[in-house]
Amino acid sequence: MDSRTSPIRLRISRLRDVLAREQVQALLVPSSDPHLSEYLPAHWQGRQWLSGFTGSMGTLVVTPGVAAVFADSRYWEQAAAELDGSGIELVKIATGGSTAHVDWLARHVRAGGTVAVDGQVLGLAAAQGLRGALDKAGVALRTDLDLLGAIWPERPALPDAPVCEHLPPQATVARTAKLAEVRETMARLGASHHFVSTVDDIAWLINLRGSDVSYNPVFLAHLLIDLSGATLFIGEGKISDALRGVLAADGVALAPYAAAAAALAALGAGHNLLVDPRRITLGLRQAVGAAARVIEAINPSTLLKSRKNEAEVAFVREAMAEDGAAMCEFYAWFEQALGRERITELTIDEHLSAARARRSGFVGLSFPVIAGYNANGAMPHYRAGEESHAVIEAAPGEGGLLLIDSGGQYLGGTTDITRVWPIGTVSAAMKRDYTLVLKGTLALSRARFPRGTLSPMLDSLARAPLWAEGIDFGHGTGHGVGYFLNVHEGPQSISKAIPDAHMAMEPGMITSIEPGVYRPGEWGVRIENLVLAVPAVTPEGDTFAEFLEFETLTLCPIDTRCIERALLRDDEVAWLNRYHATVRDSLAPRVGGAALDWLNTRTEPI
Repeated sequence: MDSRTSPIRLRISRLRDVLAREQVQALLVPSSDPHLSEYLPAHWQGRQWLSGFTGSMGTLVVTPGVAAVFADSRYWEQAAAELDGSGIELVKIATGGSTAHVDWLARHVRAGGTVAVDGQVLGLAAAQGLRGALDKAGVALRTDLDLLGAIWPERPALPDAPVCEHLPPQATVARTAKLAEVRETMARLGASHHFVSTVDDIAWLINLRGSDVSYNPVFLAHLLIDLSGATLFIGEGKISDALRGVLAADGVALAPYAAAAAALAALGAGHNLLVDPRRITLGLRQAVGAAARVIEAINPSTLLKSRKNEAEVAFVREAMAEDGAAMCEFYAWFEQALGRERITELTIDEHLSAARARRSGFVGLSFPVIAGYNANGAMPHYRAGEESHAVIEAAPGEGGLLLIDSGGQYLGGTTDITRVWPIGTVSAAMKRDYTLVLKGTLALSRARFPRGTLSPMLDSLARAPLWAEGIDFGHGTGHGVGYFLNVHEGPQSISKAIPDAHMAMEPGMITSIEPGVYRPGEWGVRIENLVLAVPAVTPEGDTFAEFLEFETLTLCPIDTRCIERALLRDDEVAWLNRYHATVRDSLAPRVGGAALDWLNTRTEPI
């Protein structure tokens, strides 16, 4: 990157001119939008536009003298490469939930100075923590400025894709019934109104889907629910006349997207508004009428949608089988073509996505395919591109590991799976890492625990085999997964996060299990399945608690050629053999020819 003409340097320079004009000593640019989404429409990708760092999570801070991106270990190599020559520093943080940028601002902005951040994209809970730290440092906080608007003339418009219904049979509960459940919680909390901004909650609540965010079937909207009706604030033209009538019949009226703040401002005395402080922005919270009483609690829909009902689980199992069949077809082609055709990380993306597209109920990918060979696999969120990608090949006597993390959106569920495959002759060190990760996956998959156990408390089960060898990984072990919705959802999180009461594991929750080992510059290993929390059969006479265990939903062989057998106990081998028998029995009726042959070979017991 030419440091004199770099577009990033020029943008930062223009921003500093605006900072000086506004008498602001630092600008905070979070990876966020007015809905606090993980994945953002282009209109709100200001951090990426300003810095050049394309990771899905990260925070940019710009002062007159320093610019820094704060990113966790999933993105360190990627961020270092993308920030090179930009003049922007990389600050390495432990986790995506770190507040290191807050402490950094408190240290680098002198007392009497001002920090600015757009309050329309800053979460209320994050704002409270930021304001507290800056107050202690004698630094003012301004949240009424959108400084990006002054320097981003080509800023993309808001998405205008149409919205459609999620229909029965896959939509197993009517929107009226879901709204009624939410109103029961509102009544219990004494709320007359409830405001929802999180787009996956809204999509789930009123059985609609969209395409405003890549890979997530959601749309930009806000929802204000009262005791008898609801108002959906959404862009003009996104809802057809026919769908408008359907929603109206169910008590859901439409209003312009930009009118949400005014509706909140109109609330006054006698109105009790329920909001989730972790799922609403500061700007929208500040819009609420001063006379209205505000009740802070988790969105009822966040808890409700995390617990899939029996009918939804049946559709998820069907989606998993279709997804597994696609994987069989892809891997059969891959192993036959390896060494005969030129295969790259991009080829893998193309062929695997095409195999999924042929399956019943498939709508789209749930995230970009991550295909990382050797050193590229050591970057957890690596994405191959035309300008930089690896060829899948190995010289005679040599070898490597190919990590493929992928998933699909089906009308009846969302999938997410990671597998690692040997290319050529793999080393003893590679086999050791692979087997240790497998032991972590098995340990958590086989866990039994009391219902209501806080999900972060399960994290160490998957890490223990790695910790015993002095190894750890920087990302979480597991995340919730939506029902034809976001591939990442809460409230559960199997991670090092500080637990709260809403992270309790409950029947019906679908969660990933994905420990890993990453050797920068060499290889990466991650083995990921999705699991369903189900009631466990406990020994007769146990009266202490209701126990849960995991049913593994993902159906795809785990490669046994990379296993160091001496590191596995007999009970671990027995679990793996049972799993492979289930995979074979479930998928064999759905595939044929080379795919069936591959399935039978890769599910042979060890």
